[in-house]
Amino acid sequence: QAIAPTYRRTVDALTLRSDSSLLGLTATPGRTWADITEDERLSDFFARQKVMLEIDGYDNPVTALIEQGYLARPSFRTVAAESGTTLSSRDKQALAASFDIPGALVARLATSVQWNLQVVRTVLDLSQRHHRILLFAASVEHSRLLVAILSVLGLDADQVTAESSPRHRDRAIARFKGPSSRPMVLSNYGVLTTGFDAPAASAAVIARPTRSLVLYSQMVGRVIRGPKAGGTPTCDIVTVIDPALPGFGDVAEAFTNWEDVWKAR
Repeated sequence: QAIAPTYRRTVDALTLRSDSSLLGLTATPGRTWADITEDERLSDFFARQKVMLEIDGYDNPVTALIEQGYLARPSFRTVAAESGTTLSSRDKQALAASFDIPGALVARLATSVQWNLQVVRTVLDLSQRHHRILLFAASVEHSRLLVAILSVLGLDADQVTAESSPRHRDRAIARFKGPSSRPMVLSNYGVLTTGFDAPAASAAVIARPTRSLVLYSQMVGRVIRGPKAGGTPTCDIVTVIDPALPGFGDVAEAFTNWEDVWKAR
């Protein structure tokens, strides 16, 4: 977000003094997956200077952090659901012009019976092996629908969205972080992608199609805390995909995805 207009104005104002410096900290040093111009704008803002964590004996710091127990060892899997989505010429133009999948397309997907059945099946399967599962829904209504279905099927399921009251949000998150051994699913839309810390969460179901590698990485990041950081040794990340739409099924190479735009010219 550093080069977004409001952030940029703030950063520029703070760095006008000659004795000030600018430092950015991120796990995703890029803005997009496919628009290199936007990624280069970000790298130029930081003078194309990026310091990579270097650990002796490892080519990639993520591998080192996994093997040393600071990050959970992730298992990535995709399941496909034929939603029946047909892209019109206008849809394709909107996809090409957007950083992410347009909301109208996502809304159509969220009402697909086949898509939702696949999401529910995936959650039920994970609940046999995991006590805490995060579910990333495609919209507020989609989250509400999935929670209702899972609850009817006997799972302890709750949701937090921007529409949730602070009291309900605090209660749901506290239960999710609690010591109960009963499996629980916490669904959300646009709330738990950043800044949410639940070490016991060991599985994530991504039912929110996105072409944003940053957003996808943030969702995955909620369940990869390792045992040395109070988390779990392994984690499962299942992405429900629609073959008709662009998206991600594995974020293993995200850490180095933007390396080319940081090289000095």
